[in-house]
Amino acid sequence: MARDFHHPYEPYEIQTQFMNAVYDCLEDGKVGIFESPTGTGKSLSLICGSLTWLRDHKRRTFEAGFEIDSKNSDDPPWMLEHAQKQRKQEAFRRRQELNERLAKIKAKEKRAKERAAAGTPSYKRHKVSSSEDHHGENEAQFALDDYESDQEAERSGRFGDSGLSAETQTLMDKLGYVHGETKTEDEEMSDETKIFFCSRTHSQLTQFASELSRIRMPPAINLDEELQGEDMSELIEDIKYLTLGSRKNLCINPKVSCLSNATAINERCLELQQAGSSESKCSFMPTKDSEVLLNEFRDHALAKVRDIEDLGVLGKKLGVCPYYASRPTTKFCEIVTLPYPLLLQRSAREALGLSLKNHIVLIDEAHNLMDAIAGIYSVSVTLAQVEQARGQLTAYLQKFRNRLKGKNRVYVAQIIRILDSIIKYLQSINSNSKATDGLVDMVSIMSGKGVDQINIFKLNAYLQDSKLARKVDGYTVFAEEERQDPGDMKKKQGANTAPRKTVPVLMHVQSFLLSLMNPSAEGRFFYSKEEEEGGLSLRYMLLDPTYHFKDIVEDARAVVLAGGTMSPMSDYEHYLLPYLESRKIQTLSCGHVIPPSNLMAAPVTTTANGAEFDFTFEGRNKESTISSLGQAIISMAQKIPDGLVVFFPSYAYLDTCIASWKRPSPSSKNTTWDRLMNIKPIFLEQRSDRQSTSSTAAKEAVIDSVLTAYSAAVASGHGRGALLFAVIGGTLSEGINFSDSLGRGVMVVGLPFPNPHSAEWKAKMQYITSKENARGGDGKAAARDYYENACMRAVNQCVGRAIRHKGDYAAILMLDKRYGSERIQKKLPTWIRGSLLPGASSQVAEKALERFFAVKR
Repeated sequence: MARDFHHPYEPYEIQTQFMNAVYDCLEDGKVGIFESPTGTGKSLSLICGSLTWLRDHKRRTFEAGFEIDSKNSDDPPWMLEHAQKQRKQEAFRRRQELNERLAKIKAKEKRAKERAAAGTPSYKRHKVSSSEDHHGENEAQFALDDYESDQEAERSGRFGDSGLSAETQTLMDKLGYVHGETKTEDEEMSDETKIFFCSRTHSQLTQFASELSRIRMPPAINLDEELQGEDMSELIEDIKYLTLGSRKNLCINPKVSCLSNATAINERCLELQQAGSSESKCSFMPTKDSEVLLNEFRDHALAKVRDIEDLGVLGKKLGVCPYYASRPTTKFCEIVTLPYPLLLQRSAREALGLSLKNHIVLIDEAHNLMDAIAGIYSVSVTLAQVEQARGQLTAYLQKFRNRLKGKNRVYVAQIIRILDSIIKYLQSINSNSKATDGLVDMVSIMSGKGVDQINIFKLNAYLQDSKLARKVDGYTVFAEEERQDPGDMKKKQGANTAPRKTVPVLMHVQSFLLSLMNPSAEGRFFYSKEEEEGGLSLRYMLLDPTYHFKDIVEDARAVVLAGGTMSPMSDYEHYLLPYLESRKIQTLSCGHVIPPSNLMAAPVTTTANGAEFDFTFEGRNKESTISSLGQAIISMAQKIPDGLVVFFPSYAYLDTCIASWKRPSPSSKNTTWDRLMNIKPIFLEQRSDRQSTSSTAAKEAVIDSVLTAYSAAVASGHGRGALLFAVIGGTLSEGINFSDSLGRGVMVVGLPFPNPHSAEWKAKMQYITSKENARGGDGKAAARDYYENACMRAVNQCVGRAIRHKGDYAAILMLDKRYGSERIQKKLPTWIRGSLLPGASSQVAEKALERFFAVKR
């Protein structure tokens, strides 16, 4: 019997296939690796497939939970049946009460919206009282408390009976809000199986919330007809949904949320919680006295599908911190969404009080999952930062030398020894003018006097518990202010000094010191000299994400990795899930919703004069190659209507090509650039600035301005369309829709292989080789495959930008002789391989373009 997934539209065949695969994966408790091209309704399929399973599962477990063992009971059957029915009714009553409260709030908000539309205020303005910034009377506030216990080094971070981490529970206890101290009827509801949905950014989660609001599902619990009294098939039960975010996304204290980055906001929030007087605490922090307010936040949050901005607005209206108020709300949810860092990092999950035990984990945009895990656990520090941290710590030690006793004196001395060891090593590298980058071993970093005797695990516990970095930074600011105006101490003592907007340098160095505890097998240390990025740096890079993802797989009932371009899939099985048996992994690669006639895909292997298109690192900078590329773009741009997006392998190569095309030619009055501009106006992707301190919103505004101008040119109606030059792996290669006329053609120039001579990629290749050799395989072949897969995942993201819906059509052109090889073509998505033409010259490709678009106009 076919399953009813309650899809809001008539699903395509591949959507039904995808939803069935999701349902089976969750039912069987497997790890699914699913690929469905962008534009095929993947998000809706994920929602419908998983929610249908969840409500079926709830229905089954609800019925099974009230079965009574008649064999071991002396009571007559009618009495057992009555007892079972009473228990079911009581459980159902508790559910109905919550649903009725949510329905009332939903109706109330609807009336408020109608009043607002009529010009009547719907809410009384809530008085927002911001907390005072903490500033002590003198430097004594920065002294360390006595520290005598080393037991903290053995903390496991496990969840207690409350479901909260030890850190979270301690914080709530201090604030007087003790979870579970007195249980209400609602709190007696068990933490039932729920879905944790994870994606890269909050904007993608907002899109997910928008899709979720389209779904109408029947209730999870079906009581028998005698109890329900109505036809359940006609009923709809709203989906209980919540999105989680960081303090940066949810903080409503204006004097904290204004800080420049997440770390600074986190630190300031914790400072306010640790403040000595109640006047300096954050007024929005939940307490036991605000339990009614927390319940009100919960009910409002669950009454309808809200995105992260909506929760912030709700918190402001109610006067309660949405970051902390969200935590107890998750217990009542069916779906919880959160961005990558909050799910993939154990410490972040513990800080939020999240346990994944027996729940469902869905990870969207999972094509970059391994890179995301590596990025979260990789960290770098510059020589200048370590020297600055050493200077600040020395000044602090001199000031408080007489007050530092016992373990405080021991641990501060150990930190200084480690910093000295790192500085000495980096200075030796800096003195070698020939050294640019390389691999570093732990022995070299920790070669200073007495460093080998330090217990890094205990030192880590001390750094976290003593708040040394925060104390040192606070004293540094205080001392700087005193030096600037030493004669006005009373004024300084009485002023409310604004908190620093930057991350304390010792805090940044501390995060690097934590990497010293990682097993040497899973990561490596590197040094590099980069003048543009702060000089000499030392960085730890995670090479093996297996360990950090394994606890998620082991805790969750089932895990689904989904994406538009998961091909090639072998890397996930070999380097993310190598410990799982093949029967525990389920894979699916869907076709596209478009007919094959709506796609033209062609590898362009030779130039117009018959030479091979060679965009290898050694061949791509030849003047003849760049000239042939310009001619190919000119010729094909004339055949492709509307918008054409050309992806280059790097910003540097795009700059090189543009400079060459703008140079005058003795054989032509017009430059190549002029000829391109005469065909279509050209727009350029803006180079991302790693060191930019601008906000994410500001960077998105720059992207939007380019896309807006490009879209306007395409839609101008002049028939020329427009050219957009972008970069593989850049800001426009992922998450941007070039649907319909915006992307009638996508051209990929070369293959974006990483630099194999860099220290990092050398280490990666060596790691893959040794790991495969240990398994008895061909290590060199495995490393080459991994290297190619990394490249082709980036290519597949680019070529998937154009086809966005069933009626869309586009041409995909891949310029490089290597695209003609079967080995590379096998790494393209299935839906592209099905429409792939044989490798051809640019002239043959031009004729194919003419035929393709002739029937589309």
